[in-house]
Amino acid sequence: MSFGSFNSQQQHSVKAEINVVPLVDVMLVLLVIFIITAPLLTHSVKVDLPKASSNPNITKPDHVELGVKTDGSLFWNGELVTKETLAQRFAIEAKKEPQPEVHIKADKSTQYENVAIVMSEAAKTGLVKIGFVTDPSISQ
Repeated sequence: MSFGSFNSQQQHSVKAEINVVPLVDVMLVLLVIFIITAPLLTHSVKVDLPKASSNPNITKPDHVELGVKTDGSLFWNGELVTKETLAQRFAIEAKKEPQPEVHIKADKSTQYENVAIVMSEAAKTGLVKIGFVTDPSISQ
């Protein structure tokens, strides 16, 4: 800050200084306001909430393993089935709640047409969880 002097010979020039006293005053007033109002914000209302168990109820649906051999023969959980009875079995499984997953296991040299027929039959009956099972340990 600059102060006046008793020397009248000096030229008076404009001082370009920021006066921070009003800024500090405003900051201190805001600090006091926040100190007073902060305890009021922590006031809470006591409510008795019901207790609930946190154990998840996991129901895992059954799955159907459907094997497709190279010659086009189908195996429902290891049992040989025909293409005609396959649609009936899919319809029975589609009505179950929760729907079972269909795991398709196809031989390496099975034509895709045989697998596509099985998938389309499952989709027609309303089964939506269809997956493929592969063996990662076999390399080419």
